[in-house]
Amino acid sequence: MTNEARTRPMKHAVPRNRRGAAGHPASAHRSRGPACQAIRRFARNRGALVSALFLGVFIALILVWPWVGCQAPDAISDLQFVAPGSGHWFGTDVHGRDLFTRVMYGARISLLVGAVGAAVSLVIGVIWGAAAGYLGGRVDGAMMRIVDVLYALPSIIFVIVLITTLNAAVDGWVSRGLSARGGAILKFAGLFGGLGAVSWLTMARIVRGEVLSLRTRPFVQASRALGAGHIRVVFHHILPNVVGIVIVYLALTVPAVVLYESFLSYLGLGIQPPQASLGSLIAEGAAQINPIRIYWWMIAFPAGTLMVVLLALNFVGDGLRDALDPRADP
Repeated sequence: MTNEARTRPMKHAVPRNRRGAAGHPASAHRSRGPACQAIRRFARNRGALVSALFLGVFIALILVWPWVGCQAPDAISDLQFVAPGSGHWFGTDVHGRDLFTRVMYGARISLLVGAVGAAVSLVIGVIWGAAAGYLGGRVDGAMMRIVDVLYALPSIIFVIVLITTLNAAVDGWVSRGLSARGGAILKFAGLFGGLGAVSWLTMARIVRGEVLSLRTRPFVQASRALGAGHIRVVFHHILPNVVGIVIVYLALTVPAVVLYESFLSYLGLGIQPPQASLGSLIAEGAAQINPIRIYWWMIAFPAGTLMVVLLALNFVGDGLRDALDPRADP
């Protein structure tokens, strides 16, 4: 071997290309990130994936139905108690209204209440839990004792009393000159606030526990040593690390709020006529059960829709919990 051959550098045994070193695509490293791993784990969960697809199609249907539906939800006709068939897929009710159309509108309102109630729970719970966990000490003790006191109250009784009191006050304001539309908006706001007011307690406890663990981590201590203020530490270092668990519990809060709203509407304390939700439609169907004849479709279809939607929401929440678990296999 000549001196030139000995001094010439050896070529790499593994070919290189434009996609990355050693022939591996550069995207292979990026695909192993936490977000991609979470998406991959969620896609492997058949129940969660099918439920997410069903919810996507169902939400799209209830949003576009006002433009493609053949009948308004409050259109009264002389076709009372028509059994399900080709003309009316879910039959008609006591006023001859198409039940499928009313179920679509009712599901929209129920999901809207669930989403807004969960959003209220998210805002209150994250702020309360993050403040208690970050401040610690006596402030943490006082704030969490308030949570414990609220936990000791029967939540559904608290909501019933709150909404009943608010509805009575709004009815008085309407009698003194407030418009009916304004009164309806206030009742909607009271329903959203009441349901959110009893749903944030667990969120606050979860966030507080995570913040207590994160505030002593080295990266948080290093940020403080570099001069970062409290607001920057909380919003740039602590809260981004609790997003995963917040998303999971938020997904599980939506079906709980929908169930609360359906129960209140069934009792006549939630959505009021002429509006309808799945709970009020179930109540209307239950009112038509009598010893002479049972109009089964009036209660079967709204109750079945509520059951399927709640199951799908819970499956999606469980799938998100497994997908966002950092201890799970990639």
